Amino acid sequence: MKTAIKTVPAKYPITLKEAKNHLRVELDWTEDDDYIESLIATATEKAEERLHRRLITQTWYYYLEGWPHGDTIVLPFGKLQSVTSVLYKDEDGDETEWSSDEYIVDIKTDPGEIVVAYGESYPSAGLYPSNPITIEFVCGYGLTGATVPPMIRHAMKLIISDLYENRETEYFSITTSKLKTIENLLGPKVLYGVE
Repeated sequence: MKTAIKTVPAKYPITLKEAKNHLRVELDWTEDDDYIESLIATATEKAEERLHRRLITQTWYYYLEGWPHGDTIVLPFGKLQSVTSVLYKDEDGDETEWSSDEYIVDIKTDPGEIVVAYGESYPSAGLYPSNPITIEFVCGYGLTGATVPPMIRHAMKLIISDLYENRETEYFSITTSKLKTIENLLGPKVLYGVE
């Protein structure tokens, strides 16, 4: 699966204030703010990696080497919000947009899909040999952390607290029970069937 981000999220699922409250760090004590913000970024990346999802609204490109055999293109990362465009290059490298009248965007399934409309088919032009199909799409739970399921946000807070308490690289003291708790919180939200 080849993907590239176009528009990064404007925020993280956990705010600095939320993280500091969870860590029981006084809000007016700012010495560790940069460090805590880096832990928020790390916990976000870890959760997204484990879940195979993207949490806050963002725009991505998805590259295909050819049209699939069935009439459905499954998009990565789950919580599809919209498809901006489906572009394909012919053998000469000329790019054309596949008409949105010829496919349906299904945002109700998770992961979201592009389905060839009834009576239509994929474009028949010969395709360029490298990354001929580019799908631009928007995914994520929403624009703020409030849209991300509480189970995911709580697991992220546990990751943040563990990293904050255990700063040494050679010492890893996360307990088995904490690992089980994190996995129990994230496990039900894992997106299977998509890389």
